Amino acid sequence: MSLLPVHTRPIGPEQVRDLKSHLDAGGTVLVAITPDDPIALELAGVAIADHGPETEWFVTLTDRPEASRLTGEVPVCGPLAVLRPVNDDVEVVATTSVRFAHGPTMTVRRCGPGRVIASGIGDLGAVLNHPVLGTYINRLAAAATPNRTDDIGVAVVGYGPFGGMGYLHSLACTETDGLRLAAAVDTSADRLEAARHDFGDVATFTSVDDLLASDAAEVVIIATPPVLHADLARACLDQGRHVVVEKPMCLTATDADDLVRRAASAGLALSVHQSRRWDTDYLALRRAVETGMIGEVFNIETFVGGFEHPCRAWHSEESVSGGAVYDWGSHHIDWILRLHGSAPERVSCTTHTRVWHDSTNVDQLEVKMMWSDGREAAFRQSDLAAIRRPKFYVQGTEGTIDGHYQPLDASRLEPGRGYLSGVHHHAERPVDLRLARYESDWGLIESNIPPVPHPGWGFHRNLADHLLLGEPLAVDPRESRDVVRVLEAAHRSGAAGGAVITL
Repeated sequence: MSLLPVHTRPIGPEQVRDLKSHLDAGGTVLVAITPDDPIALELAGVAIADHGPETEWFVTLTDRPEASRLTGEVPVCGPLAVLRPVNDDVEVVATTSVRFAHGPTMTVRRCGPGRVIASGIGDLGAVLNHPVLGTYINRLAAAATPNRTDDIGVAVVGYGPFGGMGYLHSLACTETDGLRLAAAVDTSADRLEAARHDFGDVATFTSVDDLLASDAAEVVIIATPPVLHADLARACLDQGRHVVVEKPMCLTATDADDLVRRAASAGLALSVHQSRRWDTDYLALRRAVETGMIGEVFNIETFVGGFEHPCRAWHSEESVSGGAVYDWGSHHIDWILRLHGSAPERVSCTTHTRVWHDSTNVDQLEVKMMWSDGREAAFRQSDLAAIRRPKFYVQGTEGTIDGHYQPLDASRLEPGRGYLSGVHHHAERPVDLRLARYESDWGLIESNIPPVPHPGWGFHRNLADHLLLGEPLAVDPRESRDVVRVLEAAHRSGAAGGAVITL
């Protein structure tokens, strides 16, 4: 059903014909309930039992299929009307606590083939733009119910070491409604035994071919080193499995285009685990940018690194990882492309190999990106940076945002053992953002932006929503293909001494 929000308040008699035509065509009308809008009250089949001023209210979703995998209680700002249904065909779909008593603040009424959704929160913009309430209303409008009642079986290929990405995906599947960890694949018998120990009744396989010969899982998550991503994803798609690939999607744009085509032609889901889109500091930065806190963004710079020996695992081996830029660059360039809203026109990369000669990856790199309208961005990664640059440095036409890495130290004193060091990787702690905004005749005004609340298993929750409810993927494979195009161009440019490559 198509959703028609009615922002005009109060609704005029001349609008009623159009609204009823929309309902007769099977559409959904969303109205805000206010004391001065009798037509909205009549359409919704409700009366106002109580009225509150504009402030922050906590809306609680009722237990129904449309609320699956949504936070059950969320804050939203606006004036409030507590509703009282006056027709038998009105369902209460959300309530709000007012003075320790829950009252209806969102209802749905059947009107022939259509529906009227009534919101007691008077600011429809705030409701529709809310990440939970907006999704809930769209589901109510579409009468979105799961197309199946059983959980979707998921296999993880590359279970790997404890605490690695295979373990992370397995844990997420066990904690996400609608998903079920069904199988683990690894060439190591010890790791398969660990999977059974960690997650109980899970099928195990030593090869992807054996997995695909079974009906153990509908979704395959590929958590192997990057050089294997493309071939494994192709094999799984060709056998009718939905596929999630760890970042980077693959190493070449040719492979990325091929995977996108195969998934589309087969009607299968293909996504990439761009997990750091759900990092709480990045989410805060994105919210600040999208709400216009610093005006129009024209320059984005990100950094990761320090001065230390590179890891001695496959991440530092070019033939397996693809090269240094494919590691952290898969996250940072994805951030940059999301903030700028598109892929750049030109890419160049300069590199240094000066200290760590036991690794085939470079010691330091700088990727520069240019857009056709003059916007620019840079990603820097270094194992030679004794003083770290800011993690984020974002310039807009009205101000600047930066955020600096902070130590993550869980050191402790333990009886009988004394001092135990607990220093963790610097990039795992979310940064606080600093915003400086210019005001005419005043100067610079500074403020701090903390990380947003943690969103939980956002990627996996969306995967379940996509497969069960048909909602869009949070990580469209075409977006990850654009990231691969930039990564591949940067790797080529670095090998060619910083040549500019046009995408």
